Amino acid sequence: MLRAAFAALGLSLAALVSSADARTPIVVELFTSQGCSSCATSGDLIGDLAARPNVLPLTFSVDYWDYLGWADTFAKPEFAERQRDYLKRLAVRGGGVTPQVVVDGRLQIAAAKQDQVDALVRQARKQPHDPPDMILKSDRVVIGSGKAAKGGADVWLVRYDPSSQSVQVKRGDNRGRTLVERNVVQELVRLGAWSGRSKAYRLPKPTGDGLKTVIILQGPHGGRILAAREG
Repeated sequence: MLRAAFAALGLSLAALVSSADARTPIVVELFTSQGCSSCATSGDLIGDLAARPNVLPLTFSVDYWDYLGWADTFAKPEFAERQRDYLKRLAVRGGGVTPQVVVDGRLQIAAAKQDQVDALVRQARKQPHDPPDMILKSDRVVIGSGKAAKGGADVWLVRYDPSSQSVQVKRGDNRGRTLVERNVVQELVRLGAWSGRSKAYRLPKPTGDGLKTVIILQGPHGGRILAAREG
């Protein structure tokens, strides 16, 4: 079955995985809100990281600050749920906070500054990585065999807008400010489970134009990120 899936894609792992492309990127997730005054410049942090090789920064907008008077235009409940999973897994006290940065599902820091995030990225680079091979096409992804985390892993589809988004905030703590956000996540979908055996997953069609697709293989309930591939 696996051979048939690979043949259908018209690719071979040997051709796809080169010494450079095989490296899984460092995934940096920013949890932010347009209604949070401390988040007003967090887009600059993501813009800096996006210019670096082998670093994948993603902006997840949360909705729990909407009560302050401004409903975040990009927020979705599933993004806040993802952050809550991290808070539990990483034993972060005090509940949700923004801005918060999570690196590779392993490391986190709240009210992040550029030098602090840089330190986490360097630390993540030192961690051993043995990701399974991935073949990513427009309609499916094939994940090869490999070592699964305890309890298996989840396969996540992330689609984000790589362009800069300017938002004029008209109410709340950031009233009158224009916020610039980058790599804003629009879709987050769990495709299924992965137990260490090769498996193919179908991708739903994008809900918007110009979105980039990322597949993240991750331990369940906010576990460490085992692999990521961007299409």
